Amino acid sequence: MSTAAGSTSTAAFDRMWSDLEPVGRVAGGGYRRFAWTAQDHALREWFAQEAGRRGLDLVQDRVGNQWAWWWEGPGTVDDAARAGRRGVVVGSHLDSVPDGGAFDGPLGVVSSLAVVDRLRELGVRPAVPLAVTHFVDEEGARFGIACAGSRVLTGQLDRDRALGVTDADGITMGEALRSAGQDVGAYGPDPEALARVGAFVELHVEQGRALVDLDAPVAVASDIWPHGRWRFDFPGEANHAGTTRLVDRRDAMLGYADLVLGARHTATRRGCVATVGKVRVEPGGVNAIPSRVTGWLDARGAEEDQVVAMVEELTARGQEHGATVTRESWTPTTRFDPGLSERLRRVLEREDEVSVPVLGTGAGHDAGILATAGVPSAMLFVRNPTGVSHSPAEHAEREDCHAGVEALAACVADLVAGERP
Repeated sequence: MSTAAGSTSTAAFDRMWSDLEPVGRVAGGGYRRFAWTAQDHALREWFAQEAGRRGLDLVQDRVGNQWAWWWEGPGTVDDAARAGRRGVVVGSHLDSVPDGGAFDGPLGVVSSLAVVDRLRELGVRPAVPLAVTHFVDEEGARFGIACAGSRVLTGQLDRDRALGVTDADGITMGEALRSAGQDVGAYGPDPEALARVGAFVELHVEQGRALVDLDAPVAVASDIWPHGRWRFDFPGEANHAGTTRLVDRRDAMLGYADLVLGARHTATRRGCVATVGKVRVEPGGVNAIPSRVTGWLDARGAEEDQVVAMVEELTARGQEHGATVTRESWTPTTRFDPGLSERLRRVLEREDEVSVPVLGTGAGHDAGILATAGVPSAMLFVRNPTGVSHSPAEHAEREDCHAGVEALAACVADLVAGERP
């Protein structure tokens, strides 16, 4: 993609990226930006300041997601929506996984704010409202529910369940919201906020190496693979590690170990991916036989039937060790709006006269939640030369970031012309 070297939007992107870099950064270069913490508050304040810098109208929905609206037409954004001119929304999230990278989420938010600058630089005056959004708690790192902000917004996650989940310290989300100054009584689905949205486009760093292999800086997304999370609780009996004969042991860790190895073998055979990335051991002593081990399975794949079959196999395998298996989440294949995605692809190919890749992804996103709720949604991916994500090694070159801004700006300029896809 061509970039506007030295443009206002390029300088704004670089400044915003630099301002965000230290927030929540930990030793080793990763980030810990968890929902409703001091770091999250700093990120929300940063977003509000950037909205104010651009004269955007900042509003918060009932969940705490932030929306910064640009509308110079007659009446309010709600008036425009009622008149059939529902808004175009761009954005992403700012939170991270534990020790995550800098780009997953923030790249989309920073790029979207820079797009406002770029459109103004080009003299674009939207015929429909345009918003930049910051979705809260997308990663689910603190409370264990991914895309909580968009799920509650759209009614796909029950408010009472969301408010009742706890973090590692036993603090409920409701308590965390109160501590952050949020109105817990108002917390819940917000159909009025959704009614303002006519199309949503999320730019995101690629979480893989496809664009490296294709030698392309930007791609359009086609779909999100089916994915889910399951909790395996393995029972055992605590006992002394030095005095208990092996034949007398009921070691909960053995069932867990079998799950980890089985996940790798079964995923390989079925063309899926499976990860056991979180474990809790009780009582947790070096010299104590585990009485209970809880492991969390993350399962994904391009073919839904293969993912389901894999999880069924692993469930049976865990039950042979006495495990109780609980499905904590499941999202079937999510296809982005074909008309909107095709429109974005055509815009980008017209801009640069090159073929633009169309890619599926195994990662979940707020765009997928909105798509499931019936909001026309699409995504753009920016090349990641390392192919690594959820790690400090996650990366995007500055030139590719600027290309992403240009690509998103071209797409948004087309969409805010008023004609719906």
